Amino acid sequence: MKQTIDIKLIECPRDAMQGFERIIPTADKVSYVQSLLQVGFDTLDMGSFVSPKAIPQMADTADVLRQLSTVASSSKRLVIVANERGAHDALTFSSIDFLGFPFSVSETFQQRNTNAGREKAFSTIQALQELCVIAQRKLVVYLSMAFGNPYGDVYHVDEVLEWAHRLQPLGITIFSLADTVGMASPDQVYGLASSFKREFPEIETGLHLHASPTGWQEKVEAGLQAGCYRYDAAFGGVGGCPMASDRLVSNLNMELLVEWLDEKGYSTGIDKNQLLDCSLNAQQLFA
Repeated sequence: MKQTIDIKLIECPRDAMQGFERIIPTADKVSYVQSLLQVGFDTLDMGSFVSPKAIPQMADTADVLRQLSTVASSSKRLVIVANERGAHDALTFSSIDFLGFPFSVSETFQQRNTNAGREKAFSTIQALQELCVIAQRKLVVYLSMAFGNPYGDVYHVDEVLEWAHRLQPLGITIFSLADTVGMASPDQVYGLASSFKREFPEIETGLHLHASPTGWQEKVEAGLQAGCYRYDAAFGGVGGCPMASDRLVSNLNMELLVEWLDEKGYSTGIDKNQLLDCSLNAQQLFA
């Protein structure tokens, strides 16, 4: 009898909301995230502790977390931080399980994203990991621009692996390979993901893919064939990188991803009724 493979789905309301032009009221965010917590996702990427000037939409993350502190759920909770100050703020919330840090293989994008270069970002990750160990939390490192960049910065798969080899000894146990601007081909996804799994067999390797509405299945299939069973997505495919040259390049559509994985025989642990309710909520929220 063929063994069913469990897929970890990470729903990303933070990634969906952060670039949304209209500021969403805190009460609406709380109501939406509260409903997401009942769907059965492995993790919710639900907010960020970064500069409110840089990401105004996430300025109320602490308020959202306070109002959600008593909501029971099997889903783990993740927030993004860009520096130690953000980490200290995030770790005051006992409900947070993971901190996420975006480390860019592209020097240009690292400067744009965190106002610091890769070497400084490496030192920040070292400090964040120490804080996580003390607080008994985990750090997720997103390797952004892992499949190339639009800036002309030198790129090679080996460079991605070299940075991971530097980071892994710090105690990092989860990496997410990010197709930040949706430029990866399925062959590239398979090549990097399979190399990563071969080089780091004990590491949990995920994929944060951005794609057009017609180009995502092949990328996910390539990742699955490479042995990656952790995927980020967002309801309606909302969000994505503002640096993407094509406005149709966005997050994976969570509803379509769940349906497609079910058809392929994978196990997601998703409550389909709650999924439908949240899909309707998302259509209203992001109208």
